[in-house]
Amino acid sequence: MTAELVLPVIFAGLMAISLLAYVILDGYDLGVGVLLPLGSDEQRDTMIASIGPFWDANETWLVLGVGLLLVAFPMAHGIILGELYLPVALMLLGLILRGVAFDFRVKAQAHHQPAWNAAFAAGSLLAAVSQGVMLGRYLTGFAPGAAAWGFALLAGIGLTAGYVLLGAGWLIMKTEGELQQRAVRWAQRALLGTGLAVLLVSIATPLASARIAAKWFALPDFLLLLPLPLASLALFVLLAISLPRLAARQAAGNDNFCWLPFAATVGIVLLSFWGLAYSVFPEIVIGRLDIWQAASDAEALRVILAGAIVVLPCIAGYTVFAYRVFRGKARGLSYS
Repeated sequence: MTAELVLPVIFAGLMAISLLAYVILDGYDLGVGVLLPLGSDEQRDTMIASIGPFWDANETWLVLGVGLLLVAFPMAHGIILGELYLPVALMLLGLILRGVAFDFRVKAQAHHQPAWNAAFAAGSLLAAVSQGVMLGRYLTGFAPGAAAWGFALLAGIGLTAGYVLLGAGWLIMKTEGELQQRAVRWAQRALLGTGLAVLLVSIATPLASARIAAKWFALPDFLLLLPLPLASLALFVLLAISLPRLAARQAAGNDNFCWLPFAATVGIVLLSFWGLAYSVFPEIVIGRLDIWQAASDAEALRVILAGAIVVLPCIAGYTVFAYRVFRGKARGLSYS
């Protein structure tokens, strides 16, 4: 196999890994941000403390994924970001609002702090919904019309519900006491919304794209792919059964298996991402370009790959190190 065939596949894989890491890592802290108004004043400080050491670094994976798209698939980068100009701008506005509010909420006077809490929550919600709209627009090949935009908004609501479930699972794992018990209730509500959203998006996606429908429902591919939705359903059932039992154990002071909701939600994300990757590959702009048509010159890709081999382990290593250093339960937020 030639470099012209292999290198675009490698870069598509690296880009997919980067975006998957972003969805999981920044997804939970966006979810915590959306949930922030539901906590008491003291609980909000603990919620922020639970994501404080990680949230900024989590966004590095988004920068890496978009950077790989730019340098490895410049034609696709121009088309995708051109078509997604409005939701990308709204996402960046939300991320900027989060960043400003995160720092100012602690230093602000007491009567200003609620406004910064609201700004952090609003920025989180705006970023989450915008990312879902971007996904929905991408899956429809940026088709015009009310139906395509309606699907994009459905994807935006669905992704936000998934982020909230991730965020609640993170709080169950990282907190204790009343906040942990509240997080279990938040997870139960988010589970219903996430399950409904996944079901509706799963039905709507093949209806929105005949090519994706053909990939999923042709035999024998349908039988080979059937374990994906079945495994996802099993994880939803596991969460539905385990969350009430977890609440009962927490009421008795038993914190065992507090990691289970977050781990099961990550499993759902992994399976969903796998299904989306299968639906799209090898196209990078649905209906217009595949990865080989959009790729940079092979010589350029070799140089870029050498850089990626250095950068990617550094980012992954720092991420692992940060999560190891700040493992355990989150405590009250303090700045000295």
